[in-house]
Amino acid sequence: MYYQSTRGHPESRRFCEILLEGLAPDGGLYLPTHYPQLDTTALTRLRSIWQQQGYAALAFEILSLYIDDIPATDLRAICERTYTEAIFGTPQITPLKALEPGLYLQALSNGPTLAFKDMAMQLLGHLFEYELDRRKQQLNILGATSGDTGSAAEYAMRGKHGVRVFMLSPQGRMSPFQQAQMFSLQDANIHNIAIDGVFDDCQDMVKAVSNDLEFKRRYQIGTVNSINWARLLAQVVYYIAGYFQATENNSQRVSFAVPSGNFGNVCAGHVARMMGLPIDQLVVATNENNVLDEFFRTGCYRARSSADTFETSSPSMDISKASNFERFVFDFLGRDAAALQDLFGVQLPTRGRFDLSQHSAWPQLRARYGFVSGSSTHADRLATIRDTWQRFGQMIDTHTADGLKVARHYCQAGVPMLVLETALPIKFAATIVEALGREPERPAKFEGIEDLPKRVLCLPADVAQVKTHIMQQCG
Repeated sequence: MYYQSTRGHPESRRFCEILLEGLAPDGGLYLPTHYPQLDTTALTRLRSIWQQQGYAALAFEILSLYIDDIPATDLRAICERTYTEAIFGTPQITPLKALEPGLYLQALSNGPTLAFKDMAMQLLGHLFEYELDRRKQQLNILGATSGDTGSAAEYAMRGKHGVRVFMLSPQGRMSPFQQAQMFSLQDANIHNIAIDGVFDDCQDMVKAVSNDLEFKRRYQIGTVNSINWARLLAQVVYYIAGYFQATENNSQRVSFAVPSGNFGNVCAGHVARMMGLPIDQLVVATNENNVLDEFFRTGCYRARSSADTFETSSPSMDISKASNFERFVFDFLGRDAAALQDLFGVQLPTRGRFDLSQHSAWPQLRARYGFVSGSSTHADRLATIRDTWQRFGQMIDTHTADGLKVARHYCQAGVPMLVLETALPIKFAATIVEALGREPERPAKFEGIEDLPKRVLCLPADVAQVKTHIMQQCG
């Protein structure tokens, strides 16, 4: 299996080459040159593996379709070490919770940091350590987080041999629990940097460093953000696991509703659908930062400035430049790298927008790719959290509430709707208290986490200062 840049760089790469890289040399994102297909026979086989051997075995089968430069015995061992009941709380790893007939939550937040990001990040930690040991190399991971990616990455990489983590986060924009999860870590290989700005500023700086090829190579810069293909690939697995749990045979279809900010989670659903998983709708649910909803309604993608990015009660989705969106647009354009480069390399930087509503493929967007969308407000979140608690005794976090609210608009008889859970409610306790008048349950291991000593450096949104800090820590 080979991988290509969305922006047309001529060199194709193997999986382990792009694992440690992040962005392609031309600033594009990596995608496989083709999507392996899951026909009825393949799905029947995978369903049997899921039922008889469990999630880790399913993960190995899916990853093996895309990874052929790690020996199968080693890859299987990595999957078995990653997806265990001890780490994720249940034998099913991502069990479904029925709310009402045909409407489910898919539990993705039972990992070490109580957020769906653990599903991919735990795997990435093992893959990085394996490949770095094989190469006898070091890696400096530079990432940006709006809340959950940072803690998931740090908990996956803490203490890992050959890895340092430099994580940028928007100062004061995460919940107190999210900040405490990250900033209380005292591991020598973990470096938290709070940026005076919003998440998009942090993400822009990660891309700027990655596009400085000399600096990137000299300091072995890699990334764990969802621009890293390995993370997105790991997420494809739980779409397939969710499908098998919600259906009895492979003639049935399902829909997924996905709280969306950076488009990574729902992009994994797009990949699963392109592989042939019988997905009807991919419901993109946004908050007040509704850039993606606007695109799927109008065809216009209009990135917002930092000043125009709202601070909301679902802060992990306070994003107005969706990095992974480029991967979908590449497929939408028929993998025309020159056209993609014009949109993301010319029109978006100069005009702040592009419009695909007149493209010949636009009328077939829903039928061909399954995407529909909607948005949710703070009032919607409170109402959805209350309703879900009062009617089903199920407490959900603010992002999952966004997903559930939008999902209800697209529910269809006979087609199960799976809402992907984003995080456990304790990560956003203030809004839960506002909605329900009570504190969410807190796992014992996180008691008093907000009172622990913090280890964090505050910097302005200045790429040069971030580079200087990396150089100082690397000696």
